[in-house]
Amino acid sequence: MRGVAGQPPLDPATIARLGAALVRHIRAEHAASGDHPQQIRIAVGRDTRESGVWMEESLAQGIGSEGGRLTSLGVIPTPGVAYLTSSGPFDLGIVISASHNPFEDNGIKVFSGKGEKFGEAEERGVEAIVADASWTVAPGRASIERSHLVDDYIAHTCKLMTTAGRLRGSRIAIDMGHGATTATAPVILRGLGFDVVEIGNAPDGRNINLDCGSTHPELLARTVVDQQCRLGIAFDGDGDRAIFVDHRGEVVTGDAVMLICGARLKDMNALPGDTIVATVMSNLGLELALKKRGIRLVRTAVGDKYVMEEMLKHGYAIGGEQSGHIICAEHLFTGDGVATALLVLRAMEESGRELADLAAELTMLPQVLVNVRVKARTDVKTVPEIASEIARVESAMAGEGRLLIRYSGTEPLLRIMIEGKDDATIRGWAGEIASAVRVALA
Repeated sequence: MRGVAGQPPLDPATIARLGAALVRHIRAEHAASGDHPQQIRIAVGRDTRESGVWMEESLAQGIGSEGGRLTSLGVIPTPGVAYLTSSGPFDLGIVISASHNPFEDNGIKVFSGKGEKFGEAEERGVEAIVADASWTVAPGRASIERSHLVDDYIAHTCKLMTTAGRLRGSRIAIDMGHGATTATAPVILRGLGFDVVEIGNAPDGRNINLDCGSTHPELLARTVVDQQCRLGIAFDGDGDRAIFVDHRGEVVTGDAVMLICGARLKDMNALPGDTIVATVMSNLGLELALKKRGIRLVRTAVGDKYVMEEMLKHGYAIGGEQSGHIICAEHLFTGDGVATALLVLRAMEESGRELADLAAELTMLPQVLVNVRVKARTDVKTVPEIASEIARVESAMAGEGRLLIRYSGTEPLLRIMIEGKDDATIRGWAGEIASAVRVALA
């Protein structure tokens, strides 16, 4: 769930009902397996948005109305909730965050007791309980148990890189976006021996992601160059992704990070199936670079939960998204920005190479994305005017490009993405398909 905090479905009554429904859902799952726990325990963490406090209280009211128990982890990155849910005495984990969105928004993510994001089947089950008009949330006072388990998550994350080694003392800039990583990233990186320059480190409840963080790396790039840092790392509001800046101030995306991490494991003979998992949005250049190293790229639908599902299904070790969500099975089956930073630093440490050098192995093909607002989600293959344009473009590519057309999951938009060798050519193709869509569907 994601939207404007205070407005449906993120109003207090609906949030309380969701909390109650989650307890009912978990209790039913236990009953189906013959287990009848005395109490359902749910861990809740949040980012720094001011609305997170009352949303947590609303969840607690609903959870308590069904006899459940809410443990507040306070301000903590999303992966921290995932880890502590799986390692602690919890049946479920909840994150209150809207990730990279502005402070007015907020959202709710749910993790199973294994620390994995709810799949679509679980989501549909909870939605059905919420929609069932035969029950109401019993009135009562919210009860919240406070916890300081964040230290356990920090200790677990530090296992990915026990020491900075030859990088000890290196100056690193981190932009925490005034978000959840303010509680963890400086502690972890300084503890490993890095000289940390902090920006985006003064959350006030309203400045989360404001011209900073992973979606606005410009300030980080300037800081890296001005402060003569070895590299920079920008996190999003809930800390489940990271974007990097090399020593020259050049941005390094999630595609390059997947190449760096996948290549390292391949060289160690520790890459299951010689495969990494990415979404359909990753650049074709990643696929070509991996192929040179004997690594296969498997693509999923957009969304890190689909990457996670594919990794779990086949036992793959690395996957992620171009936006910086990187999943490392060695650590957690959800994205973790600080863990991703440690993986990159470890690759630098072991290879003796700088980030710019490692990232240079990826040659990004020109990519253009055009969004067209539509009235309805019509299958474009059934619209002759659009289908003919698509066929013409695919024929012109002659196997040396990639065309992806999909509807947005949250907005009435059709997204047209084309990759190819020449920027001007693919922009022309995207414009022609977009024109056909506007005539037929807008």
